[in-house]
Amino acid sequence: MNLSLFIIIVFLALSLYLGIRSRKGKEMNLEQWAIGGRGLGTIFVFLLLAGENFTTYTFLGVSGSTYSLGAPMIYAFTPICYIVGYWLLPPVWKYAKEKQLLTQSDFFASKYNSKPFGFFVALVGVISVIPYLVLQLKGLGIIVSEASYGAVSPSAAIWIGMLTATVYVTISGIHGSAWTSVIKDILMFIIIIFIAIYLPFHYYGGIKPMFQTVGTVKPEMLTLPDSGNSISWYVSSCILFALGAYMWPHMFGASLSAKSAKVLKRNNILTPIYQLVMVLVLFIGFTAVLQVPGLKGAEVDRALFELVKRTFDPWFVGVIGGAGLLTALVPTSMLLMTAATLMSKNIYQTLKPQTSDQQLSRLTRILVPILALVSLYLTFKGGNTIVALLLMAYGFVVQLFPAVFFSLLKRNPVTVQGAFAGTFIGVAIVAYVTVSGTTISTLFPQLPQFIKDMDIGIIAVVLNIVFMLFISLITRKMNAVPRLKNETRLDA
Repeated sequence: MNLSLFIIIVFLALSLYLGIRSRKGKEMNLEQWAIGGRGLGTIFVFLLLAGENFTTYTFLGVSGSTYSLGAPMIYAFTPICYIVGYWLLPPVWKYAKEKQLLTQSDFFASKYNSKPFGFFVALVGVISVIPYLVLQLKGLGIIVSEASYGAVSPSAAIWIGMLTATVYVTISGIHGSAWTSVIKDILMFIIIIFIAIYLPFHYYGGIKPMFQTVGTVKPEMLTLPDSGNSISWYVSSCILFALGAYMWPHMFGASLSAKSAKVLKRNNILTPIYQLVMVLVLFIGFTAVLQVPGLKGAEVDRALFELVKRTFDPWFVGVIGGAGLLTALVPTSMLLMTAATLMSKNIYQTLKPQTSDQQLSRLTRILVPILALVSLYLTFKGGNTIVALLLMAYGFVVQLFPAVFFSLLKRNPVTVQGAFAGTFIGVAIVAYVTVSGTTISTLFPQLPQFIKDMDIGIIAVVLNIVFMLFISLITRKMNAVPRLKNETRLDA
């Protein structure tokens, strides 16, 4: 066994220990298991939401995409989502606390007084979570295999990582994820800050000389192109990210674990600090551009590890691998827990309303290993199409934002029929565009370039809102007629 692999195993064992021990002294009913009994403080909520938002994509995807795309990847540094979260999450939490809601789907079903609508939102949530989960597993396989110098195959790493997450999620629920996040975030901060500063100085003599060198050899890497990933693409992508970040069912659900609305406000003030990590990861990707040339296609995800293995001793590569392993385990555990809760509470119980709380809690835990096996199958059989599915998933969840936003107004202008129609239209557009490969450019080639470059999710959200308000206007009038007739008969 090489030293790097030994260090990775130590981190894996530590995460399993913390995950299991975190349930000590707690009665694991469904509320405690899924949202920590609404008792998590600022530090845990901060680390937990960061742990869900900063994953293997931060470790591998951002550095790899910067390596291949350059400047367009600055969209990953988008702290405006925390402005949305600052105003959106506290009223959501207060309403969920008052109504004793556990999931995102519970919120929609309660706000619009419609279990079928909650059922639909749960389906969207589960469909969206699965490809996100598969992406974490693929990243986990790359991290462990690269950091162990090939001693562990990606397939074996994925099996071991999923087994670890499944065990502590089944036993401890969100508490296991929260405690694992503590180790993961401390490691991630220290390692990324160190290597992101060290690597440019080691290879170029500083951060400014690095950009000067890259700008001389590959100037196109430091500017947004005139078409494609242009400025309009960047702006539209940032807007979509801001609206959709907390619409992921696991992010939405994790926010309900806070012990007060103030915790969520403080969290959204503090979490933008975490976005600095994204800037530093960009430095790693730019460093690799000239130092690890020739990576193509899926190989670009290995840019970070190709660079650090050429630079550091095996023991430090093992530490980096251990931190990377945790960036996969934390979101994997949360995604498993969220999908299982949605399937049991908002899908199964909607179909079988006589299900007791004890049966529901037991079913949720049973679903965790079942979902784990499904995710493993898709990870090994899904191929590269999972990336397209992930993009579709993000397009799905952002379609939930208008219905949430309107529901928080003092006078909600949207009826349940309008909310369902608008959300369905938005989801359908995203699904069609993703599956068919259609873009605004192919649909409307005569439009100006800046419109053709916009993320098509923007169009889907706009049409979502238009249909939502239009159908609501019609159905509100239709629903008002019987009430007026009834009132007339009563008066008579």
